[in-house]
Amino acid sequence: MAAAAEGKFVWLETLRTARKTSLVQDGRRKVHYTFPDETEMVEEYDVSSGELLVRKWKKRSSVGRESKWEYEIANFTRKDNSKAFQWRIRNLPYPLNVYSVTVDEDKYSITIRTSNKKYFKRFHITDMERAKLNLEQSAISIAHANNTLIITYQKPSLILEQEKLVRQELVKVKSSRDGDVECKPS
Repeated sequence: MAAAAEGKFVWLETLRTARKTSLVQDGRRKVHYTFPDETEMVEEYDVSSGELLVRKWKKRSSVGRESKWEYEIANFTRKDNSKAFQWRIRNLPYPLNVYSVTVDEDKYSITIRTSNKKYFKRFHITDMERAKLNLEQSAISIAHANNTLIITYQKPSLILEQEKLVRQELVKVKSSRDGDVECKPS
């Protein structure tokens, strides 16, 4: 548990010390982070609910070239709610009993397989990796409806606490409705 708590506070400190800009636009609060290594992260929150809608990353290559944005959370990747991480994989017509969703031996990734060998996917929950928390099989649930497989992973209490602390930090960041406001690390 001590290692998990350490990881949690390392991520929070990383966010606190990053350069931040914030903008409210179209019902979303957009926060742009720039970290010391020039890696960028953008998060978009629903203004009324505070729900995290998008998290994307841009890293510079070893020769300084900009890369494309990589989505960690978005409409077509991961969609979280207040208590769980959730994925919706569309166009999977097989019945629920065909799917197997398991935590891998590395304890940081989840694998989806079908018994008919028609589908295979492995993915990570980067929030859990950043907090150095192992995934647990008992936290996974699955459902299937309208050719969509829905995978839900219940957030552990340490992640819920971390998200609460991040929201408290974001209250300190001033937002503009007309343009970006540069915010110094707190």
